Amino acid sequence: MPTELILQSVTRYISLTEDEKLYFISLLHPKSIKRKQFILQNGQICKNSTFVTSGCLRGFTVDENGFEHVLNFAPTGWWIADMYSLISQKPGILNIEAIDDTESLTLSKTDQEKLYLKIPQFERFFRIITENSLVAYQQRLIDNLSLPAEDRFHNFCKRYPSLINALPKKQIAAYIGVTPEFFSRMQRNLLKMDRNAPIKR
Repeated sequence: MPTELILQSVTRYISLTEDEKLYFISLLHPKSIKRKQFILQNGQICKNSTFVTSGCLRGFTVDENGFEHVLNFAPTGWWIADMYSLISQKPGILNIEAIDDTESLTLSKTDQEKLYLKIPQFERFFRIITENSLVAYQQRLIDNLSLPAEDRFHNFCKRYPSLINALPKKQIAAYIGVTPEFFSRMQRNLLKMDRNAPIKR
């Protein structure tokens, strides 16, 4: 059940009574998102946090040359939002689009504030989510500045193991910051290296 999945996400960090769980669930709104449909676009104000119950969303920007740069993915069980826009309530630069047909639960900024007043430990939960997001974003920046593409790909595999074979190559390429052609060559080279690696006995 979608509500069970989101409660698992929350109760990893905070404890809730049955009444508190019911109140939290009452604030959530189910949303079906078709493949390639946007739930947020550059210049809009982010008004919701979105939790994916099935499918996958991606957050990306487009540079002045028209190239896409994927900042993050949200597979099943993950949250996604434009954190800057959600917190500041100013227009953001993030586009959030469905890679597959996706089912989600949304929590509005307004209802999130109600949640803090009614159940204060939710402030801790969303603080942890925000901190984790900021740490991941900073690590991405450092990786992009200092690591070769192969290492960035290995880090992608660690962060999103369920997506390695599920995503189109161009999406992974946009995440690690290379062209699809370079990514295909890199994958072939990595496969050759794996085949030629000595067998451990």
